[in-house]
Amino acid sequence: MRYLKRLIVIFVAFMLIMLAVLFIADRKFTFNKRDIVEYNDYLYQVQYALERGESEEEIEKEYNCSIILSTEIENPELAEQYAQSALVLDLCVNDEYVGKVAFTDRKDFFNETKTAMLKIFMIIWAAFLIGGLLIFYIMYVFYIKPLREMEKFCDTIAKGNLDEALPMHRNDTMFEPLMAAFDLMREELKTSRTREMEAEKARKELVTDLSHDIKTPLSVIQAACEMLEVRLKRKLFADQNMLNEAKENGSDCEDLQAVISETEDNIKKVSTIAGKTGTISQLMSNVMHATLEDMEKLEVFAKEEDSREITEMFTTLTDYGTLTFENEVIPCLIYMDKLRLEQAIDNVVSNSYKYAGTDISISFSEKEAGPDKDKYLCIRIRDFGPGAKEEDIPLLCEKYFRGSNSAEKNGYGLGLYLVKWYMEQQGGGFEYYNDNGFVAELLLKKV
Repeated sequence: MRYLKRLIVIFVAFMLIMLAVLFIADRKFTFNKRDIVEYNDYLYQVQYALERGESEEEIEKEYNCSIILSTEIENPELAEQYAQSALVLDLCVNDEYVGKVAFTDRKDFFNETKTAMLKIFMIIWAAFLIGGLLIFYIMYVFYIKPLREMEKFCDTIAKGNLDEALPMHRNDTMFEPLMAAFDLMREELKTSRTREMEAEKARKELVTDLSHDIKTPLSVIQAACEMLEVRLKRKLFADQNMLNEAKENGSDCEDLQAVISETEDNIKKVSTIAGKTGTISQLMSNVMHATLEDMEKLEVFAKEEDSREITEMFTTLTDYGTLTFENEVIPCLIYMDKLRLEQAIDNVVSNSYKYAGTDISISFSEKEAGPDKDKYLCIRIRDFGPGAKEEDIPLLCEKYFRGSNSAEKNGYGLGLYLVKWYMEQQGGGFEYYNDNGFVAELLLKKV
């Protein structure tokens, strides 16, 4: 824009200079020299006409002159003719000096020519002005404007906005290939960024899911190690008692001592496994926290599925104690993402096993919910433990929240948060409450 203003100022100054030159030229316009012989001839004809008795008005009109019949030198009319650069000649009638004849035809011709030339110059000046403005308009539309748009486009890309396309013009013969290349660069950058974001999102989702799902076998391994350690310690205590009795009776104790040594070695190994399991659990916690903090929403792809497939999702959860089905699943079509629903069920059942430690009851029913009274298939999972504290219930689905009864339990505070997210993204819902234990209801929308 700065350069365009400079060009306009220079152009206007140039046109003003041209206008001044035209006015100067107009003022310096000069007459052509008169042909004295021709005017002497006119004078004789005027003298002859007066001698014949013709009127002065007719003669003046015919010869474009003024007849002044006065012999006085200081005649005002004569002075006016001199002032107007008329050709004044002595007039004699019958060989007697009677006055002057002033020819003013050149003055009229000069005035007419001057006016005509001025009009021509004004037309030329206007043509220069319009032509110059048209040239500047063409330069702006076809050159300056595209360059400004490209400059703005580059600033937009530099700020990270790759959604705004570069305006294309049909007549940009010089800049059209360059502008097309710039816009192609923007599309490639946008595609590359999209692929990068999708890959990063998939990576974070995978890390988060794996980190969270690994806690299930780790919990089982830790529980098995604790139980095995207790049994081995009981066996060690019993074997040591038997060894003491055998020593008192003087019996051979070598085999019993070998068994005791093996038991002690097994206890150390089980303790090592439990310790390493705790270390892995802590590492997974750190990984998941670091990933989930900046991870976008997990993707869930719900589609029409047979509800009877839900029963199979509980068959792999035998490590969580005894699972009892109160009734069979209602055959129907529902919207669900098998993977996400299986993860949600695993999280709910593992929480019940961890905090209640009782048998788990599973039942199915139909339920209406929402302002439109939509129909849902309800999966009700119930344990028979003490349930959650009333003040903790509203916060159980908050990210990283852990109840007041979880101080001695491993976990990350993400299980129910992910359950709620998975169920809502499938078009369903998640409800939970205390009813002689903790009850969780997974709602799947019916087709």
